Amino acid sequence: MSLRPGPVLVTGCSTGIGRAVALRLARDGHVVHATARRPDTIADLEAAGCSVGPLDVVDPDSAAAAVEHVLGRHGRIGGLVNNAGYAEYGPLEEVPLAAARRQLETNVIGLVGLTQLVLPHMRAAGAGRVVNIGSVGGRVTFPAGGWYHASKYALESLSDALRVEVAPFGVRVSLVEPGPIRTAFGDTAVGTLTAPQSVDGSPYGDLTRSVETTVRGYYDNPLLARGTDPVVRAVVHALTSQRPRSRYLVTPTARLLVAIRRWGGDRGWDAFVRRQFSVPGLRRDHAGGPARARG
Repeated sequence: MSLRPGPVLVTGCSTGIGRAVALRLARDGHVVHATARRPDTIADLEAAGCSVGPLDVVDPDSAAAAVEHVLGRHGRIGGLVNNAGYAEYGPLEEVPLAAARRQLETNVIGLVGLTQLVLPHMRAAGAGRVVNIGSVGGRVTFPAGGWYHASKYALESLSDALRVEVAPFGVRVSLVEPGPIRTAFGDTAVGTLTAPQSVDGSPYGDLTRSVETTVRGYYDNPLLARGTDPVVRAVVHALTSQRPRSRYLVTPTARLLVAIRRWGGDRGWDAFVRRQFSVPGLRRDHAGGPARARG
């Protein structure tokens, strides 16, 4: 038997997963408030049965206004889908710290801030569902993605803590961990990879070009990247099931990557990554001297 959580607030609905989730929930008859930083990008969702409005998760006033809008119209918030986020790519030595702060503010701090605004109303109602859209990137790490992966690793821990903290109040927390999904996300990630630094003048130029090629290959390959449907199904299950899972690892690629990381250990994973991204390995001479590149 499926539950109806009540009004659901979904962030990051301009494209991809957030848009697909909002459309599916509205089609199924749920009350949906779809949001995005630029409300003009989601105006068409109103015709599909959603209410729409602006929400920039890094702006506390914007977040508070969105929550108050839902409460004013419906009196409660039954579900929160924390989907808004992006990927800041680049070698750690070269990513400006201002860009790193924006990454964490959006993917972590803003997400928690919005959740803090919603939780008192869920506790008062004695029920609620919080669904955080993480990534397999919170379980495995690729080069030139350190800050993005750090934000998703943080979401793993935050979801674990929150799940136990709010369970006594009837609030359930689930984390959805997709593998590569065919959305605009891949192009955006590659854009941040090449924009901040001059690739040709960088000591990481070869790595950067290899990561760009590999990331595009992942997202362009229908055997590795899937459409949004499996993610949407996971979100719907987390919102409506009597017994939602704590984690939903979505797509065969995600499950394969986690298995490689788990069973291969650090050395096995590093070797896998070097092959995937054409990164040379390192070796030391017998006296423990300087490392030399090895193809």
